[in-house]
Amino acid sequence: MNKILFVTIPRVLLGLIFLVSAIDGFYFIATGNRLIHPPTSVRGEAFEQALMNSGFFWPLLKTINLAGALSLIFNVMPALGLALIAPVMTVIVLFHLTINPPGVPVALILVVTGALLAYAYRERYAALLR
Repeated sequence: MNKILFVTIPRVLLGLIFLVSAIDGFYFIATGNRLIHPPTSVRGEAFEQALMNSGFFWPLLKTINLAGALSLIFNVMPALGLALIAPVMTVIVLFHLTINPPGVPVALILVVTGALLAYAYRERYAALLR
């Protein structure tokens, strides 16, 4: 029961969040429109637009989101999936804390689920910390 509550649910929830983000990002690349319109401040929109306008970063970011999401959802090398999206999660959390306060609830979900999974997979990361 504890594994389901503290590993499986956070793993699938985090995977679904990043899967939806990837789908929305690829849809934007293909059509120029977004599927999801979360509340975003003016500064937040400018930041996202700069990432999109770079030409390379938005597709790279959404590919990483997709790879991490699928890894977590299907439980195939989930520690690697979490490692892929951890830097993205860090930027998202800082983005919401500093530029886009309406997204703080999402940031908190990322922090909690990411922390639970990092603890669950701590043995997989041990070699990185030696």
